[in-house]
Amino acid sequence: MDRRKFIVGAGLTALAAASPISLDAANKRGKRINVNHRGKSGKLKLSFEPYELKLRHAFNLARYSRTTTPDVQVKLEYDGIVGYGEASMPPYLGESVESVTKFLSSLDLEQFTDPFRIEDILTYVDNVAPNNRAAKASVDIALHDLLGKIMGQPWYKIWGLNPEKTPVTSMTIGIDTEEKVRQKVEECRGFKLIKVKMGLDKDQETINIIREMMPDVPICVDVNQGWKSKEHGLEMCHWLAERNCWFVEQPFDKEMIDETAWLRERSPLPIIADEAFQRLPDIVRFKGVYDGINIKLMKSTGLHEAYKMVTLARALDMKVMVGCMTETSCGVTAAANLSPLVDYADLDGNLLIANDRFSGMTVENGKITLHDIPGIGIKLLAGK
Repeated sequence: MDRRKFIVGAGLTALAAASPISLDAANKRGKRINVNHRGKSGKLKLSFEPYELKLRHAFNLARYSRTTTPDVQVKLEYDGIVGYGEASMPPYLGESVESVTKFLSSLDLEQFTDPFRIEDILTYVDNVAPNNRAAKASVDIALHDLLGKIMGQPWYKIWGLNPEKTPVTSMTIGIDTEEKVRQKVEECRGFKLIKVKMGLDKDQETINIIREMMPDVPICVDVNQGWKSKEHGLEMCHWLAERNCWFVEQPFDKEMIDETAWLRERSPLPIIADEAFQRLPDIVRFKGVYDGINIKLMKSTGLHEAYKMVTLARALDMKVMVGCMTETSCGVTAAANLSPLVDYADLDGNLLIANDRFSGMTVENGKITLHDIPGIGIKLLAGK
């Protein structure tokens, strides 16, 4: 079987064609909000500024290490109501503060006088230039925040989702010295799932430390393309399965399609795509190569396409994970609105930074907790 060919299923793309809005969720205390709002006097006004995220610990992966993440904070205003968004840019996305601000500066959102024309607005944003996924996500997130505030409801309610069905979220431990790993394990107490970065020669050593300190907490591993051979990958999957591991994320280089499919067919653990997976068309391409996908708003261009991704992945019987980059609570909370729909969540990016500007979703007893705050569910912290 040629794994590089697209698998085309009749009607599958159509399943992802809509991102429904629940009209019932547009009611607030029995009063219907006009979802066909036409504010003729209003225009969408976009503003933005760079904001460097400072990490609590060095973020060490198989291919690089960093202590900061470049970020651009976005505001989208309409008739005095402000929606917030952000673009976070870890190195592998290929974006920068310069590229994001250049892209955002090129947009003419004032041409739109009705913010509810989501499809028109975001299609325009997507077509201005290729790539620029994080930049596009910042506009999408801000638009969703704005619309939710206009409707007076959080997006998980607009989508008709049950906040009690949110999953636990993992807390991430990067590649580090034994001393640092032990410190990070202590910081993970209270979480019900630990995510471990792997891909170097100390993989088993790190897992053994975690199992010594927290023998019963499940783990998942993110190899970040670090394993080099399918035989080693299979050996590690069996070894990890014996140590209460739930799944393995991106074991090989994203170009190693055939090797990944070989591993998936033999692995006792699900194999989840991350770096290999970017946007909606990739889902059909990776059916049979990966067991599931990791949706991140900075890759998917935001919530509008992410919702479609969940729909299509479910139609293809694939597992769904929602993740994040290192982000403020703005981006993380936006993604958390989708979490009642997914199998796994890795929404700890805001917990890894020391200069968050927002409060939003919280983690209580290891579980994602959504709050009844209109929009994406965030509040700007005082003085920020």
